[in-house]
Amino acid sequence: MGALKVISEMFHKGDWGMWPILACLIFILAIIIERAVYLFKSTVDKDKLLSLLKAQVMSGNVQGAIKVCSGNPTPLTRIVQAGLMKFNKSDHEVQAAMDEAALRELPRINKRTPYLAMLANLATLCGLLGTIAGMIKSFGAAAGADASRKAALLAAGISEAMNCTLFGIFSAIVGLVGYAVLQGKTQAVTDDVNEVTVQVVNLVTSHRQAMKQGQAA
Repeated sequence: MGALKVISEMFHKGDWGMWPILACLIFILAIIIERAVYLFKSTVDKDKLLSLLKAQVMSGNVQGAIKVCSGNPTPLTRIVQAGLMKFNKSDHEVQAAMDEAALRELPRINKRTPYLAMLANLATLCGLLGTIAGMIKSFGAAAGADASRKAALLAAGISEAMNCTLFGIFSAIVGLVGYAVLQGKTQAVTDDVNEVTVQVVNLVTSHRQAMKQGQAA
């Protein structure tokens, strides 16, 4: 409670300049939480997935391979499933089906994360704006005060104005750290998609005949 009281006092001392920074921080936290949840749900054990798919494909059970993907819906499995649905076509059509699915799924993986860097910069600028406005106000108040009070008024005014800088920089740090972590996770998911799709195309190419026989049976 003590920390919250201190933060509340600092926020009110920062005056109106704190409100745009707070808005940036709210958006930053909302994006971080939403993206973290989405990326966590989008994560799949690629080695386990490939092992299951290989077992089904090599035995000619194409429907079993498709069910492996549909039973665990993620961007990766949806892309792979699109290719498996075209297994009886040419390699080009299998790859084209996966590419088409990737065009739908990959933008969802990257969605909104780049806004974090922009919001971090905006929070810093809002902090500087609030600080400059507060200092102008302090100098204006000190200009009309007695000589004995000028130093005290300036010190108090600058101290209050710096709260905006502090809050803006803190919000920027949160945004940049969140951006770095989420961007790394996004890249990992994208790399998994690229790796697995290539291996699935090779798997289908090598065992297409067995898959056709399994489907006919």
